[in-house]
Amino acid sequence: FLRENFVDVCKHDMLTRSICYTARSMLRARHLTQAHVIATRRTWCTAGPSSSVESISMTFVDEGEEVNVTAPVGKTLLEVAQANDVYLEGACDGSMACSTCHVVLEQHVYDKLPPPDEEELDMLDLAFDLTDTSRLGCQIKVTPDLEGLRAVIPSGTADVR
Repeated sequence: FLRENFVDVCKHDMLTRSICYTARSMLRARHLTQAHVIATRRTWCTAGPSSSVESISMTFVDEGEEVNVTAPVGKTLLEVAQANDVYLEGACDGSMACSTCHVVLEQHVYDKLPPPDEEELDMLDLAFDLTDTSRLGCQIKVTPDLEGLRAVIPSGTADVR
């Protein structure tokens, strides 16, 4: 049901795909019924590409493979990865209760970001392959000054929830 009604329909626009990904998550968590999702799917998935959303180009590096994506400003790196079928787990759905969306950034990109807060640092302490430029993808919002960002996904995750 989920793949048939969302993934195949939502290939035209990353923002709409992201909304549909959220709907799939809500359906799995039983916050929406199948009937409600089917009724609202047309609005979300057939609206066509959104031209008013500002976006940047960025790259995820997963096991040495580079995946170039377009990221809407305001989305998190976790949302962008999942909307583009890049495997960045995010087991806690971005609630900062795990470290499975851990990414490693280049120093110049890391320096542009606001410093991580205590809660993020606590979660990063549990991350696999922690570096000085590690951050949680759920905490990094895409901004125009992050154009060209490269986010390396570590080879493993540590989920101690």
